[in-house]
Amino acid sequence: MESSEYPAPFASVYYSMAKLGVEGFSALPKECLKLCYAFFAAAILINIIRDALGKKRSWLIPLPMAMAIPFFLGSYFAIDMCVGSLILFIWQKKNKAGANAFAPAVASGLICGDGIWAMPSSIVALAGLKPPICMKFLSRATNNKVDTYLGS
Repeated sequence: MESSEYPAPFASVYYSMAKLGVEGFSALPKECLKLCYAFFAAAILINIIRDALGKKRSWLIPLPMAMAIPFFLGSYFAIDMCVGSLILFIWQKKNKAGANAFAPAVASGLICGDGIWAMPSSIVALAGLKPPICMKFLSRATNNKVDTYLGS
C-alpha cells in the first residue's frame, strides 16, 4: 500500500483482511501461517500457565491479548497507553482514592482530546503548512531526518 501524508492505521489492517478473504491463505507471506500457529499455541500456553499459578503470582505474566493490542492498533496507541498507565500508577501512589474515583473520567477525556487533536492536525496538513510544534510521534528514521534538517 502507498504511504500517505494522512495516516490511517486501520486502513492497512482492513485492506490486508479483505485481501486475505478474497485471495485466501495464498496471499500470506511464505511462513506466515506457521508463525500464526506458533503464536496461537504460545498464547494458549501462556494463559494456561497464568491460570495454574493462581492469583498471587499470575500478575507477573502479561496477558497475551494485551500484548497483541499494539500489533493491531499500531504503536501510536501503545505509547499513549504506556504513558497513561505510568501516570495512573504514580497517581495511585500519591492519592489512591482520587485515582480510583476519577481515572476513568480522565482517561476518557484524554482519549477524546487525542481524537479532537486530529482535526487541527488534518487542517494544517490540508493547508500544506508546517506546524510550529511536533504533532505526532515519529519513527527513528524520520526523527533522524528531522534532527539533521534542524541541525543545518
